[in-house]
Amino acid sequence: MTRPPTAAQRRMIETADAVTGRLRGTAPQLTALVRQGLAFRHPRPPHDHFLTPAGHRVRETLRAPGAQTAGPEAAGAEAPARARPEPAPAPADTGVFAARVGGEADGGPSGPGRAREVRSAWQGLLELRRMTNPDGGTDRPCAWERTHLVRAAALALEAAGHLPAGPSGRDGYRVRDTPQPEAVAVHGPDDATLRACSATLEEAGWQTGEHTDPRSRTRYLLASPRRV
Repeated sequence: MTRPPTAAQRRMIETADAVTGRLRGTAPQLTALVRQGLAFRHPRPPHDHFLTPAGHRVRETLRAPGAQTAGPEAAGAEAPARARPEPAPAPADTGVFAARVGGEADGGPSGPGRAREVRSAWQGLLELRRMTNPDGGTDRPCAWERTHLVRAAALALEAAGHLPAGPSGRDGYRVRDTPQPEAVAVHGPDDATLRACSATLEEAGWQTGEHTDPRSRTRYLLASPRRV
């Protein structure tokens, strides 16, 4: 049974880069995280260390509200599967960058500073693709994006300049989880918004298709990361 990370290791995981998962620490500390399956050493120079999907789950657990009261065993546990196709967006006030998924209660951050953060996060994600995709390609999502579908799709849309929906949820895109594996739903106020979002996501390496909700008759996109 894998031992839970120590306090020092938890600090390293918690302070890893919010988008790429790049770690900073001494060689013995990084090696210990690799042995636990929480990090990997990139095979190409400069051989930096990055969080694995398990490491990212630990990081999210540590940053969740009330995490200081949770037992160490909870850090490595899998999150339960979501059953509802359009849950309310989770609060983004975690002290680290988070892409706007649309419909945030406070409208979400904006302004020139936000634009710089989004550009930096998108460039970091492209670098993560280059370093972690088997062929070094940046034209399709990487493993991190496949385990953070809503955040990854929202970042692609926000980085391309699309307007996220405000608190009313009616004036921009909204990215939501779905019960389907490796798929998110993208909602918009009109067909033109959906078409524009579809073009952006396909350019970013996603495959999309338009669907109609059988009950509300509203149109939405179903988007999945492209593998090849």
